[in-house]
This record gives sequence, structure tokens and C-alpha cells, in this order.
Amino acid sequence: MDRAQKAESIEELKSVFATSGAVIVTHYLGLTVAEMTDLRIRLRKEGATLKVVKNRLAQKAMDGSGGASADALFKGPVAIAFAKDPVAAAKVATQYAKDNDKFTVVGAVLGASVLNAEGVKSLATLPSLDQLRGTLIGLIQAPATKVAAVLAAPAGQLARVFNAYATKDDAKPDEAEAA
Repeated sequence: MDRAQKAESIEELKSVFATSGAVIVTHYLGLTVAEMTDLRIRLRKEGATLKVVKNRLAQKAMDGSGGASADALFKGPVAIAFAKDPVAAAKVATQYAKDNDKFTVVGAVLGASVLNAEGVKSLATLPSLDQLRGTLIGLIQAPATKVAAVLAAPAGQLARVFNAYATKDDAKPDEAEAA
């Protein structure tokens, strides 16, 4: 890899670290090509990406923003999983690590903060961004439907009263004829 390619890779990694919600750092030693492809497909379904990186280039791309603890994550054969949603990549990576012993989650970089493997597992248990949006919309719409039901209730009661009087008046002539 010549200097131009290294500079291009560093710039690409800088944009990954800047635009991603979380960058999950993993070790993939011993995974077959088929297993890596399976992992990439799973990540792609969730809107995430897996990229094998050179440790030194990743450390240069971070420019020391994560400190020594972030640099310590990049040892050995490293692949990073990233997405705009910080939870998506963490969920897929931790689930795949449970299913496959050769794949391990080392940690994560979230902006300037660094998580260890346990922190990534905790991050994976959070609801995704889409789930949070759905919950929020449900909470916003719930009071509106309750207000509409309360406003519609008096009109419904009035209609039932009118109906009761109408059926009462219709019932009286029948009773008079029967007597």
C-alpha cells in the first residue's frame, strides 16, 4: 500500500468515525470467508457495514480522540462494524459473537468515549432508533385519541338518549293496542 492509498484509507476511516453512531471493534481470527460473508449480510440487513482495517491506519484516523484506551482496542486482526444507528451494529455483532466462538467483540468507539465488551453488550440491549421513534409517536398520538374519545362521548350519550326516547314512544302505542 503506497502513501496515497494510506492517506485515502485514513480519510475514509475518519469519515466513518465522524458519521457513525458507534464503531464496534471486533476480532475475527479464524473465521472463514463464508462466515464473514454471513456476518456482512446480517449487518447489511440492519443498515450496518463491516470493514477489515489496518490497526495503525485506524489509530491515525482517530487522531488520539479516544485516548490510549481507544488505541488499545486496535490490536490483532480487527474488523469494525458501524452504522448511523449506534445500536444496530452492536446488536448484530454481539449476537454473532454468541453464535460463533471465533468472533469476539472487543469494544466500541462512540465519538470521544470508549466502551469495553460489556459496554457493547449493554448497548446492544437498548431499543433501536426505529423502535424509539415508534414508541415516541405512539405516546404522542395516545393523548390525541383520548381527547377525541372524550369529546365524542357527550354526543354519543345525547344520541343514545334520543334513541331511547324514540324507542319509548314507539313502544307505547303497541302496549295500548295490546290492552
